[in-house]
Amino acid sequence: MDLNVKSLLLAGLTALHVAAPCSAFAQSDLEVDGGRLNGTMTTMKTFGGTPEGGSTRVAYSESNKAALEYLDGLMREAGLTTHIDAAGNLVGRREGTSKLAPIVAGSHIDTVPNGGHYDGIVGVMSAIEVARTLHEETVSLRHPVEFVVWSNEEGGKTGSRAVAGVVKPSEFALPSLGQRSLGEGMRFLGGDPDKLSSMTRSAGDIAAYLELHIEQGAILDRKNIAIGVVEGIVGIRRWNVTVDGFANHAGTTPMDQRNDALYAAARFVTLVRDTITEVPGTQVGTVGRIQAFPGAPNVVPGQATMSLEIRDLSMDKVGLLFDRIESASQVLAKETGAKISFQQFYESMAAPTNEAIRKIIEASTDSLGLSHQRMPSGAGHDAQSLGPICPIGMIFVPSRDGTSHAPSEFTSPQQITNGANVLLKTLVGVDAEL
Repeated sequence: MDLNVKSLLLAGLTALHVAAPCSAFAQSDLEVDGGRLNGTMTTMKTFGGTPEGGSTRVAYSESNKAALEYLDGLMREAGLTTHIDAAGNLVGRREGTSKLAPIVAGSHIDTVPNGGHYDGIVGVMSAIEVARTLHEETVSLRHPVEFVVWSNEEGGKTGSRAVAGVVKPSEFALPSLGQRSLGEGMRFLGGDPDKLSSMTRSAGDIAAYLELHIEQGAILDRKNIAIGVVEGIVGIRRWNVTVDGFANHAGTTPMDQRNDALYAAARFVTLVRDTITEVPGTQVGTVGRIQAFPGAPNVVPGQATMSLEIRDLSMDKVGLLFDRIESASQVLAKETGAKISFQQFYESMAAPTNEAIRKIIEASTDSLGLSHQRMPSGAGHDAQSLGPICPIGMIFVPSRDGTSHAPSEFTSPQQITNGANVLLKTLVGVDAEL
């Protein structure tokens, strides 16, 4: 196996092919302290916790900063050297025995307003518990390991995108989910937006990135599967769709003489669903916003506007599905007399995970006697930001009923412990194999 990950990355390869992970780490009895881990999860509820049992700990808020101070203390207890980088990320570093690029592990602790207590938090607390376990068991790893709490994930993955060098100065004035702008928020947490270039990393600077996260969907929960092995984070494209008809009096215009934009729009929604579902795969398509104009009860709508979003692991497939929708919409336009036009306004590229890391996650899960399934991530994560510069791997644990971004979001203590143990063994395996 070629251990020179940097040269592979610079050569433009997107996947590493390795033999089955070695049995040494797979058979290891090294495990985290589940009780301690879930105790820290409980403590995290005190930072922005809501009466409903969820969290309002938006990025750059007082509760966000207080939680980072608590986590900094846990990291130091785990023997990590800590600092806040220019983007406001909390970084705890553990040195390795060789001068290799670091393995990075982490997630985020910022939430949406009145959100849940597990989205991101499970990954952060598990990563820190992994660091504590390695420290207490005096485990030596070849690679340095950096445990990171990314800033402002919910507001646009600002902290992880900064590492990839794609945060632009024009973003500093943008509002966050709290009261501070992104630039003000970075400074509030101890960072400095004017020095973001100092933290940018290129291909080869990171050996691998690992992230444990709740699924935020119901697949694992419904199938009673312990671990999701993420194949990649889906790509997203969004369009504004405009349907132009002709506004007219609702009482005096016969049904067969109407050019009703909203009627055409309603048929378009059905068209989208039919097109998306008739093609095999895990792709999804959504019309999430629709509005009719002029919007009066006694006027046949002359115009309707909608959003269209398509997500899939393959950007080529996203493009294929859109082409089919656009082509079918022109047939619909002729049938209804309306004009249908599209304007793309958003794109987030798909981020496939590394096949070598997937195999290590699966071997780690097998060694614990846990069930697992490969699956895509339909939601965005910080791992997506790191995808262009290093191999990435993601581990999912179940979300009860698929609920997320709500106070009722829940993953059981045992499921969290399972995920942390898979993360621990995966980290040790990646250190040995990559």
